[in-house]
Amino acid sequence: MKLRRLWRRLRRVPREVIDRTGWSARRFRRALVAAAPVPGASHHVLIAPPGAGNIGDQAMVEAFVAAADRPVIVVTRNPDDFVLPEDLSGNVRLAALPNLLYGDGAGHYADVRELGALLNGAATVSIVGADIMDGVYVLRPSLRRASLAEAAASRGFDTTVVGFSWNGAAPRPAWAALRRAGASGVRLMLRDPASAARVRDAGIEGVVETADIVFTDDRILRPSSPLRDLPRPYALVNASGLIARKVDQVPEYAAVADWLRARGLHVVLLPHVVRSSADDLAACRAVFEATGPQGVTLVEETLAPSVIRALAADASLAITGRMHLAVMSLSRGTPAITLASQGKVEGLMRLFEWPELCVTPRAGMSETIVSVAETALDGQGPRDLVSRGAERARAAARANIERIGALGDVSTSRRAVNEQGAPAWATRSDASAG
Repeated sequence: MKLRRLWRRLRRVPREVIDRTGWSARRFRRALVAAAPVPGASHHVLIAPPGAGNIGDQAMVEAFVAAADRPVIVVTRNPDDFVLPEDLSGNVRLAALPNLLYGDGAGHYADVRELGALLNGAATVSIVGADIMDGVYVLRPSLRRASLAEAAASRGFDTTVVGFSWNGAAPRPAWAALRRAGASGVRLMLRDPASAARVRDAGIEGVVETADIVFTDDRILRPSSPLRDLPRPYALVNASGLIARKVDQVPEYAAVADWLRARGLHVVLLPHVVRSSADDLAACRAVFEATGPQGVTLVEETLAPSVIRALAADASLAITGRMHLAVMSLSRGTPAITLASQGKVEGLMRLFEWPELCVTPRAGMSETIVSVAETALDGQGPRDLVSRGAERARAAARANIERIGALGDVSTSRRAVNEQGAPAWATRSDASAG
């Protein structure tokens, strides 16, 4: 097993060297330009984040589609990375291009050509940036997202990188790729003040300070039983599988759960990313085993973003290692204590003028969490503070969707587009099948 992992790492070395030179990014730009797509007005194209069990990624895609005034082609890596709810699926076509951002050779070139065909006639091109633009997680797809944006803008498409964070420790090739995208006319929607300042101070063009696109989506779906009948009051608690790689958070969360139960709050352990890598469900189960079932509910299914919002609206408090659970909680006026793992949470809490809601994951963090929780549960004042912050965030987040028709009557616009000749797939009953 160790030899196999070593061999995989050795095989990645040449590719990573090439990525850092920018050569593969230039090749990607040339290939897309050669496909020669032409702007139009029939649909929007959205390059989706990874998805595949990540509720935050699902929420970003849903927010975009919910706001769109015409059909949307959502470009994914795999066919089943996203399942759109019934109220959105009729306006969407899912197109899986597995080699577009991650592949090599003939498969990559084939997907670039297919993307060119999907772009043809598009009114806008949008790339979900989130926390995957700066290359800190994986460099190659970050470079390719920026290069795709640059190439689309150079062909005359109205191009946006939708609400994203930017880590100050981003590698140099990622900075260079973002700089080229901004210079080509791409709108760079930085989703928090800290990220916007980093990019703007570097002299990169196209910066728009906004907030996360998920703040624009207010759709709520009440959960089914037994979650509908949770004991009140309750707190949502998320243990991140990503943070679990670096910090032994089980004793910390167990101590926080004991404190919450002593305060009379039921504890709802809520995974936000459920997949083999960085699995929140495994992390939440470990906390459940440490706390025992008394006064604790473990959620073992992947919930829809609209259900998460409903749970957050009725919660007294959220404590989370995943930023989008914080976003959905804060948007409902619920204080959300959030563990900071990528430099993106600090900027979010600046929007809410409550920096203490951002906690560094470390041994002993339970004391800090309990201290902030005491303040958050102290009467109506904290919720009023969060509600005012949510209004500011919603107003700022609209910049993400203003180019796709969201500030008008979306339902009327959709009818008008269909009457004027939307793509055939947009009016079929099986439109979401991809």
